[in-house]
Amino acid sequence: MLKWAIIFAIISLVTGLFGFRGISGVTGAIARFLFAIFLILFLIAVLAMIGVFRIL
Repeated sequence: MLKWAIIFAIISLVTGLFGFRGISGVTGAIARFLFAIFLILFLIAVLAMIGVFRIL
């Protein structure tokens, strides 16, 4: 998930550099969305691991 967010962010930067503002905006939004999903899943995993180790 993080890999795809980084790829879309790079695509957004490159297309913005060349002046394709429409494509840059869309890929930037996709990158933000994927990064948000990554953060949510990461936090859920961390909280689950804390809960597992607290039980042990």
